[in-house]
Amino acid sequence: MIDKDRIRLMTKMAKYENTKAKEDLKIVGYYKKDYVSFNTWITAIWITIGFAIVLGLLFFLTPDLFLQNLTAKRLFYIGAIIVVTYVLIFVTYCVYSASFFENRYDAAHRRMKRYYKELSLLRKSYMKEKR
Repeated sequence: MIDKDRIRLMTKMAKYENTKAKEDLKIVGYYKKDYVSFNTWITAIWITIGFAIVLGLLFFLTPDLFLQNLTAKRLFYIGAIIVVTYVLIFVTYCVYSASFFENRYDAAHRRMKRYYKELSLLRKSYMKEKR
């Protein structure tokens, strides 16, 4: 006899397996702290590279803006502005990145937990049918 609830459950599980299960397994394979730290470090590295590229392009496209009336005091101010801007961007993106990846891990963990619960229900359904 075909059990409609079991078919619905199997369809739901198959849909999850075909869409997000592989990604969720990769994410949940880490501890939460490790996953968040690793991805935050990657974000920090890319922020640094991107900032250096933008700064380099800005300097090479408008060198007269930086070199006009260059004094030690002006060089110090330009350096301070660059460092403060970098620190603000860096901290903002790292905090956002940590929050984003923490939420992503939590969502993947919830989906995997629900999947395993449904798998258990399916197994119990089959065991009940065998009796």
